[in-house]
Amino acid sequence: MNYTDALGQVLALDRKPERIISLVPSITELLVDLGLEKQLVGITKFCVHPKQLKKTKSIIGGTKTTHIEKIKALSPDLIIANKEENVKAQVEAMRAICPVYISEVKTLQNAIDLILVLGHITHKKSEAQHLAKTIQKLRNASTHAAKSVAYIIWKEPLMSIGRDTFIHSMLDEVGFNNVFGDQLRYPTLDKKLLKNKQPDIIFLASEPYPFKEKHLEEFQEAFPQSNIKLIDGERVSWYGSRMLKGIPYLQSLAAELGIAQRS
Repeated sequence: MNYTDALGQVLALDRKPERIISLVPSITELLVDLGLEKQLVGITKFCVHPKQLKKTKSIIGGTKTTHIEKIKALSPDLIIANKEENVKAQVEAMRAICPVYISEVKTLQNAIDLILVLGHITHKKSEAQHLAKTIQKLRNASTHAAKSVAYIIWKEPLMSIGRDTFIHSMLDEVGFNNVFGDQLRYPTLDKKLLKNKQPDIIFLASEPYPFKEKHLEEFQEAFPQSNIKLIDGERVSWYGSRMLKGIPYLQSLAAELGIAQRS
């Protein structure tokens, strides 16, 4: 069958993939949850879930520092990458080895669609459909937007998220208004701009910058008008099966922070 990826490249697959390399941590977790742990032969050093994989699978580098020779040696018949997380030149070099499917996930719906596509490609259609339906049911418990939020992903310089990101979509899904929703990608900020936005809440994400408890007092002093909260970055930024945890997690936070449920 033929599949068209996010770059418009057509993949022609005439059989079920039996040796898969994943260059994306959230997709690695998804493949395992679809029942493809055996077929998964290569992962990145950032593929930390499930934890046992690093002991049983070959590490082919980082998401942006892949080792082509290691990939060749694994004789993959499918590589799964992401437009944002992986380096274009490296991914293009991999096309000479085997078919490469490149994803692009900017919204929660994109993520659900990706689950279904990967289910087709890997011959796990029923498992993917079940997972997608379960996630869709969780979406039905969405909330009214009632609190403004700044989601901070980096400290020096300060960086947040724009409207064309998966994180923005997840926040919006449960009722958080992203104060930088008028910008794209990952805008760089200064303290004055952040203060002028007057967000009700400032989320300090646990990844990619590892914000911890020690940062709460610092940010609360700098932004006394906002409620400063640590947030689990994996649950908010990882698409795939992690959404089973991410959506309820955000719904719980929304309830805690005073966003009213729909009747």
